[in-house]
Amino acid sequence: MAYIEEKLKEINGLTVHTIPSGKFKTNTIVLKLLAPLKKEDVTLRALLPYVLQRGNKNFPTSTALRQHLDGLYGATLNVDLAKKGEHHIISFRMDIANEKFLADQTPLLEQGIKLLSDIILHPLTDGEGFTDNILNEEKRTLKQRIQSVYDDKMRYSNLRLVQEMCKDEPYELHVNGEIDQLDEITRTSLYEYYKKILKEDKIDLYVAGDVKQEEIEKYVETYFSFTENKAVQPVKSMTKENPQVKEVIEQQDVQQGKLNIGYRTNSTYADDDYCALQVFNGIFGGFSHSKLFINVREKESLAYYAASRVESHKGILMVMSGIQSENFGKAVKIINEQMAAMKKGDFTDTEMEQTKAVIRNQLLETIDTSYGLIEVLYHNVAAGRNRSFDDYLEGIAQVTKEEVVKVAEKIEQDTIYFLTGMGEKA
Repeated sequence: MAYIEEKLKEINGLTVHTIPSGKFKTNTIVLKLLAPLKKEDVTLRALLPYVLQRGNKNFPTSTALRQHLDGLYGATLNVDLAKKGEHHIISFRMDIANEKFLADQTPLLEQGIKLLSDIILHPLTDGEGFTDNILNEEKRTLKQRIQSVYDDKMRYSNLRLVQEMCKDEPYELHVNGEIDQLDEITRTSLYEYYKKILKEDKIDLYVAGDVKQEEIEKYVETYFSFTENKAVQPVKSMTKENPQVKEVIEQQDVQQGKLNIGYRTNSTYADDDYCALQVFNGIFGGFSHSKLFINVREKESLAYYAASRVESHKGILMVMSGIQSENFGKAVKIINEQMAAMKKGDFTDTEMEQTKAVIRNQLLETIDTSYGLIEVLYHNVAAGRNRSFDDYLEGIAQVTKEEVVKVAEKIEQDTIYFLTGMGEKA
């Protein structure tokens, strides 16, 4: 029996994904809107979902909306932004009790879907724009959200690596937009952008829980309509051929240096060797038994942390470590040695099997939550590739040492970024 049952249907301009599962006592509803990352609208897009969730025609204030959610047995509503490759994704998520398990048979699922449609399709406007007070409050909050990245040096160094590595590529843009664009946004310009996304974004609605497909589709037909939608299809991420390695050293008032190294993997979720790339990353730096953790952190005591992660849709690998500034040269050398060892196949069958087991456990843990389950499935939409969860698990299990070496050989170092203390030499 398959781990995940997913049923798809196109209705009124959006794709409905029903995921029936008896293991969840609540129902999760997630609406995702996907569009290409673009400099001219990245900040509009980052601001919009927070303005939309503040009020709509039926519930014009945050208080009225909260009271309604409380009346739906404490339903929750959240918004989120993400980058997947060269795409900017808005998510609206609701968790709501399943009426099957309540004495009161209030049609909670229907009311949850209706509320989500109110938020998306019936926003609080005067026909020309959003309300000024909500707009200004959310602009202030977004400014703080953007600024918080600069205050957290681990996140900041990762941002700076991406900016340097992906200069002049859409992926350089930050998911929360740019502070210098915020003041230009007006209630009318945001409203015009809102109307544009209804026509152009790829829209997917996921419902996971102890639910029936026919019921979900009936509610969606009743409450949602994007009849003018001409959705964009996912775009392929830009990549560089044979990048020249760039070294960027930045000084700030920091106690601990942040060494981040970016590589082009030349492989993404859409490619056949993606499973091999995941196994490669697990052995290289993804887990506590990895080469980076053992050799950079444990054996040499050079780093407070040392790890790597893959951006599955952009095709980049990022190494992150915290070191003393005087150890910069040595740390880079040892990290390079670990990459060279991977390309030579200098890893054991035990490391392979341990890595596969950890990846499998992580994936099974992820689908134990309804939101994790939806995120796993959404990779297919973002990549424009249909890979079932079972195929993915099987793909990981079947990866050979030769395939890991082959995928490692495609990986090219692109940028070395080092954030160091004032006056310190790397």
